[in-house]
Amino acid sequence: MTSLTGIRAASGRSSSRRAAPPWPLLAVAALVAALALVPLVYLVLRTIDGGSSAIETLLRPRTLELIVSTFVLGNAVIVGAVAMGVPLAWLTMRTDLPARRVWSVLAIAPLAVPSYLLAFAFVGAFAPRGWLGGLGVPSVYGFWGAALVLSLATMPYVVIATRAALARLDPATEEAARSLGRGPWAAARTAILPVLLPAIGAGALLACLYAISDFGAVSILRYDTLATAIYSQYRFSFDRSSAAALALLLLVLALGLVWAEGRIRRRAALNTPHGRRRLPAPVALGHWRLPALLFCASVALLALGIPVATITVWLVDGLRAGLPLEVGLDALRDSVLLAGSAALIAVLLALPLARLVTHFPGRASSLTDRLLYGVYAIPGISLALAVVFFTLNAVPVLYQTLFALVLAISLRYLVQSVGALRGPMLQVSPRTVEAARSLGEGTFGVIRTITLPLLRPGIVAGFMLVLLSGLKELPLTLLLAPPGTSTLATELWDAAREAFYAQAAVPASLLLVVSFVSVGLLVRRGEIEA
Repeated sequence: MTSLTGIRAASGRSSSRRAAPPWPLLAVAALVAALALVPLVYLVLRTIDGGSSAIETLLRPRTLELIVSTFVLGNAVIVGAVAMGVPLAWLTMRTDLPARRVWSVLAIAPLAVPSYLLAFAFVGAFAPRGWLGGLGVPSVYGFWGAALVLSLATMPYVVIATRAALARLDPATEEAARSLGRGPWAAARTAILPVLLPAIGAGALLACLYAISDFGAVSILRYDTLATAIYSQYRFSFDRSSAAALALLLLVLALGLVWAEGRIRRRAALNTPHGRRRLPAPVALGHWRLPALLFCASVALLALGIPVATITVWLVDGLRAGLPLEVGLDALRDSVLLAGSAALIAVLLALPLARLVTHFPGRASSLTDRLLYGVYAIPGISLALAVVFFTLNAVPVLYQTLFALVLAISLRYLVQSVGALRGPMLQVSPRTVEAARSLGEGTFGVIRTITLPLLRPGIVAGFMLVLLSGLKELPLTLLLAPPGTSTLATELWDAAREAFYAQAAVPASLLLVVSFVSVGLLVRRGEIEA
């Protein structure tokens, strides 16, 4: 799963107390903690060193305006993502909607579309000079455009969380309501919705976290938030103390949302039955079938159709104008190598960490678990600045190197690999290993015949999840990539920012294809339930 809710839903705990964790597992956990926390601690120190300048930045009326605009956007995205995600989840899980499997996949597929690409597509389509600009659509720039784009980008989080809760919900609750004479709609409203609220709330908070941390989409759509202010202070004003102070403020806000999401998630775990239950008979939509189909088609059109169509228009316009449309194989190669290297490091670190948190419950595993989720929640722009300040002053040999960039990406998305490995790691029990040894298998034989086959699905899923996230990553790449390094994300960003849409079409199309393939593989393997 790509959300915290989805990752945590896959978690499990060993039923019995075990011995203290081996020192190699603790060493890996300590290494990850140091790599994640040292740059963030340095961000705090950099803010403190700023002294009065940093304090003045935090106390400016403009900063308050940015906080308000960021939270207003986050709340709007909550409303939008829930308004689209909950009906989609219910329609594809509990009704006789035609082609439910297809609509389920289409509801999750926007995970493959980076928010900045979706924003560029909306500008290319609905701006005054866009290919749909003559339809009289209100301006895509500003608050409403940013709210719509980010709602579409985060809607899959709500869909995944709600579908997972629906799959675990005992239909006896609904059947009891129906036995009291209530119709299917009233039963759903009174018996099902209250039970689903914690899961919906967790997905909604994840959407809000994504929105307040987003840099690309809000920058393109000209809506000022804390993320855009941080980038401007660092890139254009060269005021690094102010940038550090704002980055720290955004980090605190994001971690506050993670804390709230965790509390809601725990309520969801307590209130929702575990294990897959039998599903009730699908609710007949009747005369609501056509409106339901139109609703699903409208969401799919906005989230998937507009970006695909806009990129196609850009390509055709470029070919008609005789512009040299470079294939962008170098950027594709660098993107895959960069994201693939980060995914490989993440999997290698995740293997001992997953064993620690699943087989050795205790304080060390609990702290490691919280650290991983905390790093995942750090806004990309804040993490990027922390790494910049740390490497520039503490280890200048790593400043703007590919190693620092790869390591930052792998650490930020490490929790995805750990989450994918939790379930398979629980299957590698000491009893299974002891049984194999009793049959004469040596250490390497046990690994080859028992451990690797059980862990292979988790390893592949963990690798693919980090690969997908790394391919789409923008803030870390913009601020940490060495000069001359180009990825599909940065090429798309540079071309579209200069309104060279024809040149942006090639990296955009390649990024979409690779991302769609990654999401498709994850759906097929069941890591993203559709």
